Amino acid sequence: MTAHLAAERRAILQAALPAVPFDGWSQKTLRQAAVAAGYDEAMAARAFPGGPDELVAEFVSDADARMLERLERLDLPNLRIRERIAAAVRCRLELLAGHREAVRAALQVQMRPGQARQALAGLYRTVDAMWWAAGDTATDFNHYTKRALLAGVYASTLLFWLNDESPGQEDTWAFLDRRIDGVMKIQKGRGRFDRLRERAPSPLSLLARLRHGGRSRGAPAAASD
Repeated sequence: MTAHLAAERRAILQAALPAVPFDGWSQKTLRQAAVAAGYDEAMAARAFPGGPDELVAEFVSDADARMLERLERLDLPNLRIRERIAAAVRCRLELLAGHREAVRAALQVQMRPGQARQALAGLYRTVDAMWWAAGDTATDFNHYTKRALLAGVYASTLLFWLNDESPGQEDTWAFLDRRIDGVMKIQKGRGRFDRLRERAPSPLSLLARLRHGGRSRGAPAAASD
């Protein structure tokens, strides 16, 4: 992808975000965003030949990139590993704070039939970026099991966050700390880690509740419109 095309895609994405809560991640949103960004409607298809689904993928990738940029400015090496992971999850959610409805709509798109592979790939890239930023260099079995556990933590925290109306999302950060405590036990032995992995919820099953208007156990109800 050329730098010019990348810039066009970012511009269209940013122009689309205000419309997503009203029109969803749709062709209408994509076409109107291209015009709002200063292009003609045809640019929508040129920049995103995969349509709205590709725009959603760009939204996820953009959030990952901005998360890494912000984490690079933090003094992560002087933090404990659990603090680094917590900082990564919190950073990503804080960056999305102004676009919670866009996040909710994106998850609903990803839970459609035929979207599971793309959804899992996006989730993997997100948690891989988090572990990478935290300094993880494992290449053995733990490389994948760490990411599987963090995927469960991130997905459940994301679902909680979407419905959290507490001041400053304090309830979400407390929930995250409890979940991170479980992940960090992977440092205390393979046997204990395996039990944690068995208890870790499936990220897709957690996010699937959004498709049917559900919420995680203990999560506050979403505010009514």
